[in-house]
Amino acid sequence: MRDRQGNRPLYVISIAADLAGVHPQTLRIYEEKGLLSPQRRNRIRLYADRDIERVRMIRHLTQELGVNLAGVKLLLEVYEQREEGRSGNTSWSITRRTVRVRRSDEGREGKGGRQR
Repeated sequence: MRDRQGNRPLYVISIAADLAGVHPQTLRIYEEKGLLSPQRRNRIRLYADRDIERVRMIRHLTQELGVNLAGVKLLLEVYEQREEGRSGNTSWSITRRTVRVRRSDEGREGKGGRQR
């Protein structure tokens, strides 16, 4: 029976990387940077569905929004503190908010450059 929260570690690193669309070394780097914490059994990393979704969110933030890994870590920490104790599928709310902010910044760039 599958875990409803997606917390059950099911995938070895090669499968998890394939599902997330990244190289296995990328998962190792994310773990090294503190962005991902797969469970381990006998030194083998095991990834859950939530880990795969987290990798997709990290990729979205870095590749589509241009956030560096330090910024991603900060955003994820703030998000986790805010969402602690809540239930439901809200994993993409932070990226939606980031997209809105970025779009408003891009709109200002056309009017004499980026304003801060």
